[in-house]
Amino acid sequence: MFDQGGICLRSLFGFYLQLVSRIIKDLMETTMTDQELLQGIARIAQDAGEEILAVYNDDAPLDISLKEDDSPLTLADSRANAVIVAGLKRLDEFMPVISEEAEMPSFEERSQWHRYWLVDPLDGTKEFISRNGEFTVNIALVEQGVPVLGVVHVPVSNVTYYGGTAVHGAWREEAGKAAAALQPTHIEEATSLLRFVASRSHRGVQVDQLIQQAATRFDAIEVVSMGSSLKMCLLAEGKADCYPRLAPTSEWDTAAAHAVLSAVGGEIVKTDFQPLRYNEKSDILNPHFIAFADPEFAWEELLKPAL
Repeated sequence: MFDQGGICLRSLFGFYLQLVSRIIKDLMETTMTDQELLQGIARIAQDAGEEILAVYNDDAPLDISLKEDDSPLTLADSRANAVIVAGLKRLDEFMPVISEEAEMPSFEERSQWHRYWLVDPLDGTKEFISRNGEFTVNIALVEQGVPVLGVVHVPVSNVTYYGGTAVHGAWREEAGKAAAALQPTHIEEATSLLRFVASRSHRGVQVDQLIQQAATRFDAIEVVSMGSSLKMCLLAEGKADCYPRLAPTSEWDTAAAHAVLSAVGGEIVKTDFQPLRYNEKSDILNPHFIAFADPEFAWEELLKPAL
């Protein structure tokens, strides 16, 4: 009995030692290494971008299949996903990963996660297929329903947007150039031009009505159409003011750029003007939302009549 008791005590001690080690590791990640994590996921996104370009620049016809939701899937999606998942596991083998191109964990399981990676290996597959260059690699770190780190990499231009509230800033980096801090535009009383960015594929009548409503306050309206999460990056770097998305998206479509935008003071809200949050329901679909570069402006007063 004594020997069995000793074995039980040693096993229990070993379990608690592993638990304490894991807790210490989590504390180090959250308080000491967020900048290192950000640089790590930026490199992973860039590596995935190279895999995508290898397919994009191949003269062979694209092998396109359809997923259950009828969205397209290419070899580039799969190859980028493999690179990202392997890279994230090297950064932290214990951190859960949700990826568009992997099996979705049950909500019962993922609702217990306080911290996880959220990935879209190739955001803008339709843009990839049409070869317009407006597709990205998206990787976000989500904590308690909020994206706190994010990387949006543009393979064709080799531009990377990265940042988050966890590192108190966001940057745009182009190959061969120093990273530049992102700075959104603020709307002043005298501002006469409002710049919208809209989805190239999913603009719709509701968005047009919202733009018309905005024209009641501003002398001029400018609308730029673009694909993928680049739209939110335009807000973060001061090239647009508002991005309304009144059509379906998934959480992996928005989280990385959401982190970048939030880091410079921007905001994304649902149509009730409450903050957009993540991993709070069984499905992964976002509600309709509006992203702002300058949340201090009275957006609700201006746009609510059209919603």
